[in-house]
Amino acid sequence: MLYAGYHYGETTEMFASTYRVPPAKIEPGTYRNITGNSATVLGFVTAAQTCGLPLFIGSYPITPASDILQELSRYKNYGVVTFQAEDEIAGICAAIGASYGGALRLTTTSGPGLSLKTEAMGLAVMMELPLVIVDVQRGGPSTGLPTKPEQADLLMAMFGRHGECPMPVIAAGSPAECFEMAYEACRIAVEHMTPVILLTDGFVANSSEPWRLPDLSHLKPFFAEYHTDTESFMPYQRDPETLARPWVRPGTPGLMHRIGGLEKDYYTGNVSYDPKNHEEMVHVRAQKVEMVAETLPPLDVIGAREGDLLILGWGSTDGAIRKAVEQLQEEGRRVSGCVLRYLNPFQRELGATMRRFKKVLVPEMNTGQLRFLLSAKFNMEAIGLSKVQGRPFRVDEIVSRAYELLGA
Repeated sequence: MLYAGYHYGETTEMFASTYRVPPAKIEPGTYRNITGNSATVLGFVTAAQTCGLPLFIGSYPITPASDILQELSRYKNYGVVTFQAEDEIAGICAAIGASYGGALRLTTTSGPGLSLKTEAMGLAVMMELPLVIVDVQRGGPSTGLPTKPEQADLLMAMFGRHGECPMPVIAAGSPAECFEMAYEACRIAVEHMTPVILLTDGFVANSSEPWRLPDLSHLKPFFAEYHTDTESFMPYQRDPETLARPWVRPGTPGLMHRIGGLEKDYYTGNVSYDPKNHEEMVHVRAQKVEMVAETLPPLDVIGAREGDLLILGWGSTDGAIRKAVEQLQEEGRRVSGCVLRYLNPFQRELGATMRRFKKVLVPEMNTGQLRFLLSAKFNMEAIGLSKVQGRPFRVDEIVSRAYELLGA
């Protein structure tokens, strides 16, 4: 009798329910489905086509970044060259060589691989050649949680190299933004002649969403310029607007010069052990990274630019922060949100914006790394909300903490 009742309930149509799904509120246009990794690929290919450079990727497979290498191999008809190296070090060193040869170069990895690439990143900083390093973050340390997301590589991206070795660091917060920030990473690298780190994570990389094909005319154009003028040539004579040095392809007549990991003379590029010269070069490399801020878009604040609480995050906390802020604003709370895309350097108005709020809450999937950077940079305390479980934030977790801070 029990089984009869079970099968009756399973097969009868007497209890049919109707569900209505309203149409999505999206802008009209042509859409396709993307993941974060596939959007990153499209961003790189678009950047290479925009600036007219061949695209070279030297990488070693690692979860959850392997899809970028695999998908880029499908774009040979766009001049993309993919090199699956024997290890992480070979991958980035091959990419550095490709940049020396005049290509737009990139390498992809996750946390453990970023550790292995650090010495070569220092070489790229010293050589002052464009390079994009994509770190699709995962739970760590060591092998950790290979298939779970985390945001714990931020301080490593900022400081994880020997010597004074600054690099621009940017991040994407959604699959669609992976396209934009991959393009932006290439722009910064080429215009400022510097390696750039692009941070995503396993959640963003593997999430999918419908993506409206962008109007490419809205992308900020950039162009690669190879130096060919032999008159008064100095390998480290810098562009006053960006402090970028000339990009000279090997074999260009009359433009032979030294390149490598040893410290260079400020003008000639010859090896130099002069103490004052080294100090000057350390400062100019740092200033070059700071000048990237002059080309960044205005800070995007969700809501008013002053109030009781600013919920400030970066990367894949984007969706949860936006929904939490939307919910709190509908309740009449004086709450705003901001999700950072540029982590080194910060956008110029960030400090002033933070000071216009009574409290600042920083949700992140680590133990407080962005909060540490904000405190060091702006000498003000933010309130942390950490989650290190290999899972993204839920909206209610952020809303509950906001209630506590607002006295609700």
